[in-house]
Amino acid sequence: MSLPVLELDARLGRLRPKLAEIEVDAILVTTLPNVRYLTGFTGSAGILIVTADSALMVTDGRYRTQAAQQLRDAGVDTDVELVIGGVEGQRNALIGSARRAGGSRIGMEADDITWGAQRRWEELLSPAVTVPVSGVVEKLREVKDAGEIARMQRAAKIADDALGQVVEDLGKSLSELEIALRIDTAMRRLGAEDRAFETIVASGPNSAKPHARPSDRVIEAGDPVVIDFGATFDGYRSDMTRTFCVGGPPAGDLGRMFEVVEAAQKAGVHSVRSGVAAGEVDRACRDLIARAGWGDAFEHGTGHGVGLDIHEAPSVGPGSTAILEPGVVVTVEPGVYIPGIGGVRIEDTVVVTDSACLTLTCFPKDVVA
Repeated sequence: MSLPVLELDARLGRLRPKLAEIEVDAILVTTLPNVRYLTGFTGSAGILIVTADSALMVTDGRYRTQAAQQLRDAGVDTDVELVIGGVEGQRNALIGSARRAGGSRIGMEADDITWGAQRRWEELLSPAVTVPVSGVVEKLREVKDAGEIARMQRAAKIADDALGQVVEDLGKSLSELEIALRIDTAMRRLGAEDRAFETIVASGPNSAKPHARPSDRVIEAGDPVVIDFGATFDGYRSDMTRTFCVGGPPAGDLGRMFEVVEAAQKAGVHSVRSGVAAGEVDRACRDLIARAGWGDAFEHGTGHGVGLDIHEAPSVGPGSTAILEPGVVVTVEPGVYIPGIGGVRIEDTVVVTDSACLTLTCFPKDVVA
């Protein structure tokens, strides 16, 4: 099934007005997902400089053919000059582009570039001054176009189907590592280009660690099992968590934890809509868990943006003032973690719409595995 095209050819036009707002003559884009977002280039080495009326991308000879093809496919080959060369040639091309634009203030992505690299660029670009900028391209990336959402939906479907193939294996006395491997393999076979991040499978006492890594612990009857994972499709990621109880329904405090977290997650998803502050989504989940007496056991934010990166803006946490708008994609993932009992987390990736949200991750939230 064909997917909507990505609206790559409009992105440089959306970035250029931001240069005046942040008072720079050019911006040096060094963060690779940002380079990809603006040009379609997927290589592991590339820098883009954007001025008010030009753009130039540099990379090395490994990507000579790939870069030219990807810029053509993105429809930006006439807008972005491509220079292939060694380190010195790349730097000279970037410096020349900045000077031709009359640049006296060059923005550099402060969240990506090292102090040492900034000092070197400062010397190379002199007499221009380098200016730290943050979140400029990332802010543009927050609102996804139809092509981006379709790719994330495909990634979510791959993850849903992979979990469906593996969930029955939880009762077969396998280790956390083996379950994680089976999920990862299933996603690849279903069309994922990669995992969205390192798959988490945490059972029994390990489930009380929010970001436990899979171990050789064998999953046993009665264990809670937290599975947090996602797929990557054409660069875009999904993120989902389901928690199961192996062999039968959970009882006592563990059973109540499942009920509370499910209710909190449902409340959070219900609160996601255009015009709502991200902090209000967090509050919807956190208040319900706190009323159950487990406020201190919910020790992380409720969610985060997802896209080309698994964690991107906006943050969905206490006090977040980011206003959700249509096309923003976030996770809703409250959890409760109690050493000696276990942990429960439920997570969906959702797209903000005018009146509510669209859930991309659709695997059932059945408790028993």
